[in-house]
Amino acid sequence: MMNLYSRYLFPRIVDWTMGSDTINQYRQTLLQNARGQVLEIGFGTGLNVAHYPQHIEKLTAVDVNEGMNKIAQKRIANAAFPVESKILNGDALPFPDNSFDTVVSTWTLCSIANIHQALSEVCRVLKVGGEFLFIEHGLSDNSKVQVWQNRLTPLQKCIGDGCHLNRNIKALISEYFPSLEVETFKLETEPELIGYTYQGVATKQTDQYAIV
Repeated sequence: MMNLYSRYLFPRIVDWTMGSDTINQYRQTLLQNARGQVLEIGFGTGLNVAHYPQHIEKLTAVDVNEGMNKIAQKRIANAAFPVESKILNGDALPFPDNSFDTVVSTWTLCSIANIHQALSEVCRVLKVGGEFLFIEHGLSDNSKVQVWQNRLTPLQKCIGDGCHLNRNIKALISEYFPSLEVETFKLETEPELIGYTYQGVATKQTDQYAIV
């Protein structure tokens, strides 16, 4: 039953809820800095495609959910640049070291089970001087909200296909990218429980990616 939910119903819920004008404005702001060879982990239903600069060389998109990929195909077909879509988990990327100029993650790191392995992979495949662009929801800085995020995460993982409410995105990324700029805020259209947001850019400075 959960597999049917994850593959057929959940992708449609995500496509509807994550395609709002407010969220699309954040996508546009984040992705305007994408360049060169781009990798997007957690591609979902392809909602980012319309917001990438047309001058990027190629987008390689990975997502483990086949149902998401099916919905994404129309957006891929209409892209202004080459798109290669692969059904893969973000914690095991079949690409050589230093392959991409930009790696993108939007509302994805909450759901990857092996988050440390995924971030290590992001750092590995990114070129030296390349940028990891991200916008994610996660752990609030309000201790009262944190209590409920911790309590409700087990339920959220069930209804949100693995989504955690309580990941400290800044702390996680900083373990792999010491050069990190991040802004935190509450998404205006959501309660802080699920709308506390981390947006930023991390730069790969050296070939060392196994930092922890």
